[in-house]
Amino acid sequence: MTTTSTGYAGRTKYTRERARKYQQRPPAKHQAEMRLLDRAFALIPQEHRVLDAPCGGGRVSVHFARRGYAMTAADLSPAMIEVARETMKRNALDVPVLQQDIERLTFPDCAFDTVVSFRLFHHFPTVEIRRRVVHSLCRVAVKTVVLSYFAPSLSAVRRKLRERRSGSKKYITPLKEVAGYFHEAGFRLVKDFAQTPLIHTLHVAVFERSGDAR
Repeated sequence: MTTTSTGYAGRTKYTRERARKYQQRPPAKHQAEMRLLDRAFALIPQEHRVLDAPCGGGRVSVHFARRGYAMTAADLSPAMIEVARETMKRNALDVPVLQQDIERLTFPDCAFDTVVSFRLFHHFPTVEIRRRVVHSLCRVAVKTVVLSYFAPSLSAVRRKLRERRSGSKKYITPLKEVAGYFHEAGFRLVKDFAQTPLIHTLHVAVFERSGDAR
């Protein structure tokens, strides 16, 4: 598997201990995030083949596999892959979990009808990485890409204060910037969904290939 620069913590931070801790999301937070994704997936036909990248511990793949989508999960971290495979087995789901670098996906062009990328984009520190990832996701999608990102909001101020204490950093990317990367890749914005407009940073945007799908 091809790797690129370790220019952000999300590429390297997930040890086995951290991967298992990350999977243990507070139930209320997990449910709120899945409701946000459900709003976006109301636009995605149930017969779509869906790539979940990065899959983390597999919670998004489980959520949509239970709703009838043909899911494939992928992640860079061996520890996350281990957790995700355990999650699929525990839920009796036949979802393949593969090792992939989201910056350099090795799937053929248009291998999936839809690609979902949840809770990673805000880790990317540079325009170059953001553009590379968007083009990678768009290349393997026939029709649709569903992407979460952190938008400017009132909670961004509180987040910056927490980041100063913890040393971790999350990057805010306005929708106009995100949509620009997709436009370069031949995709247009369909709809943007906010967890709570102007208050929460977490957004999920749905983009579709412009013109006829290949």
